[in-house]
Amino acid sequence: MIYVLLGIAAAFCAYIQWGDEIPLPNFDKDVTKKEAKYIHNVNKQEEKDKFKRAKLNRNPSGYMTMEEYEILSAPKDRMTVEIDVPKPPTPADMVYVPQPSYKIVRYNDPPGSPEITLTKTFYQKRQQNAQGIVSPDFTKLVYPAVYYYPNSGSTACDLFVINLEEAKSNMDKILTANTIHRLSDPILSTDKTNDNYYTFRTLTPVDFTADGSKLLVKEKIGNSKDGIWRTTPVVYDFTTNVSYDLIEVRDAIIYYWKENRNLNLEDKRWDIYPLGFAADNPDWVIVNAVAYTGDFPVNLGTWSVNSKGEQSRLITFTNSDVLIGMNGYKLIKDGIVSPDISEMEEKQLKRIEKEKTKQKKQQDKDEVKALEKSYKAKIKQLDEEFKESQKDYDLRRKIQGSTSSDEILVKYKEIKAVQEAKKQQKLEKQRRKELRRLQKERQKVENQI
Repeated sequence: MIYVLLGIAAAFCAYIQWGDEIPLPNFDKDVTKKEAKYIHNVNKQEEKDKFKRAKLNRNPSGYMTMEEYEILSAPKDRMTVEIDVPKPPTPADMVYVPQPSYKIVRYNDPPGSPEITLTKTFYQKRQQNAQGIVSPDFTKLVYPAVYYYPNSGSTACDLFVINLEEAKSNMDKILTANTIHRLSDPILSTDKTNDNYYTFRTLTPVDFTADGSKLLVKEKIGNSKDGIWRTTPVVYDFTTNVSYDLIEVRDAIIYYWKENRNLNLEDKRWDIYPLGFAADNPDWVIVNAVAYTGDFPVNLGTWSVNSKGEQSRLITFTNSDVLIGMNGYKLIKDGIVSPDISEMEEKQLKRIEKEKTKQKKQQDKDEVKALEKSYKAKIKQLDEEFKESQKDYDLRRKIQGSTSSDEILVKYKEIKAVQEAKKQQKLEKQRRKELRRLQKERQKVENQI
């Protein structure tokens, strides 16, 4: 122990006498390398966390950051959401369940017949989407949404438009139409004040013009205890997004019967029935007027009115000479699908679903492999960069310890140039080796042909 202490004392005395000639341990080198190693490990851990998070995000769950949650919960465009055709559930104890078949028919057939039919659940759910009408070019579907207000027993109505998908058959366009794809604002709306008890206001689409640019709608206002008060034809122009109330035709009918027959319709219960657009001129709307003055309704004539409500004319007191267009379409049930067809389609669907499940599983597997490959490549890159930075650091320290300050930069550049040349030679050798391998494989394939 005494000899050890004497050695340390001698070394200290020598350091005092000759200064820097006896080097002390260099702690800065160790600290710098440890710090670099620590940063390198942190970067590798971050890449590992990203890899794990990417695997979890393949099927989004509650385990996510606030930023990821906000991205997933951002509002989406309703028009881009895909809706599958609903399939009725098949009970486990039944082999065959009757499947309805559908067909496309004219909507306004016979003219003036479309009406809103309210179901029994309307007063429980307090809303119902009624039968829709499809335009002649199958680009849009218009349907009324009826609302019920139990506090006053009254109803109101909105008319919405759904733009149909283009890359589908006409049948699939209608079957896949969903209210989630409707335009946010209705094209027509009734008064929604519900202070009058038992009043109802509905909007019923009647028909389109042949080019689909205009829609005829009838607005009915009445009372559940007293019947219909008034029906007003309304024309909506899709080119200008403007609606026209054709109230002039009612005034014209009242004036005609007052002046020619001395019949005051204001004292009578009467109404009009919009039939559709004239077949020979889509700018004119045809309506029929009826008075309820006794046991049997009295025909008040068939009238035409301009689609903007500017003119009204009496056509005839009989409907034989009136040609009315039937341009819109609707979907109706047309029986049931044959059991043989249903069973065959069920087998096909099972094969398709099985193949889709298999493909989805393979895609998920490939996605995980791609993520893992990307992660390993990134780790390899980080390791190579760290290894290169450590070599570069050691080289700088070596040059700094054995060379004067004026020659450090020149010496460093020379050594780096030699290292870079060797690296390029190695890469070129690998490239030539790979090229020879590809040539051999190509030659082998040619020989087999």
